[in-house]
Amino acid sequence: MNFPSRLLAGVRWRCCPAPLRSSLFQALHSSCCREKSTAPTKIIPNVAFCGENTKESGNALDKFFSSEQQASILRVLNTASNKELEAFKLLRGRKATNIVEHREKFGPFQNLESLMNVPLFQYKTTIQVCNSILFPETKKKKRKLQENRLLGKLIKPDIGRERLKALNSIVSIVFGTRRIAWAHLDRKMAVLDWQQDERCRMMKGTYLSSVYLEEMSLVVSKMPKADFYILEKTGLPIQNSSLFPILLHFHIVEAMLYTLLNKTFAQDGQHQVLSMNRNAVGKHFELMIGDTRTSGKELVKQFLSESVLKAEPRVFFPSDKVVQYRQMISSTEQNRVEELYDSLLQAIAFYELAVFDTEP
Repeated sequence: MNFPSRLLAGVRWRCCPAPLRSSLFQALHSSCCREKSTAPTKIIPNVAFCGENTKESGNALDKFFSSEQQASILRVLNTASNKELEAFKLLRGRKATNIVEHREKFGPFQNLESLMNVPLFQYKTTIQVCNSILFPETKKKKRKLQENRLLGKLIKPDIGRERLKALNSIVSIVFGTRRIAWAHLDRKMAVLDWQQDERCRMMKGTYLSSVYLEEMSLVVSKMPKADFYILEKTGLPIQNSSLFPILLHFHIVEAMLYTLLNKTFAQDGQHQVLSMNRNAVGKHFELMIGDTRTSGKELVKQFLSESVLKAEPRVFFPSDKVVQYRQMISSTEQNRVEELYDSLLQAIAFYELAVFDTEP
């Protein structure tokens, strides 16, 4: 438990610690844990209120914080060690060292204004530091921020965690230059639908907009309804000009799926279509060799077998569809139909990385 907490309790062709009962803790606790009417609130510094490093700025600090809050802040500044000060996010590095050195040279800080005499501390910085001492980041808050950062790298656009917790089913969509596949899974990891559709016309000729509209509208009409539609986000190198036609095709298909599947976006502004990082899925299933992702066919076949043999498989296939899915996989042995396999793997990874991992 850190000091602030103690203070407050490939690419493919388709493509020294302070005790809890210490006076330092008690002073800060008494300042922060009061009745709602007297509870401290964070101060947002207004630089226009007064100039930097002026006497008026220092005097303003005393007006921003109550006498109890000032006493709590000063107790931390005058008693905390260098390591303890660095536990506060805004006091990491040289700032904590400067406080200790200033304290040893000139004695304890008598008021908040004196903190502005320390190198690297100006008016705005001092306000922020005082706030961080009164409102240190809790372990739960840090975990939430870390989860949000990881989630932001995994899926785009950003989506609220509460919506992910409430979802009942998703449709995972993976498309290439010749076909598009989708897997419909509920939050119990049961496969409700899994198929692919051949769309060969789109990569021929002159990329007519009308052709894309006709083909994609037909495909979308076959897809089941779900809370979210997850698209695979590929990472073709834009420097390779020979891949430009494929990259253009992927962007057009992605844009059309966003448009056709986000049916209520104009009314509620809520995204139902998300893009998921392809390599993140590959890493989750250990399919990456360097920057290249290998086939997930054998893994999918394994999941299909486990659904029959295990009482608690990783993914559930309906018993009346197992034979059909096996035949579907067998019929594609001669061709590389990674879209079919990847749509299922992406759905599993989405639940395991973005939904289940964000639940408390």
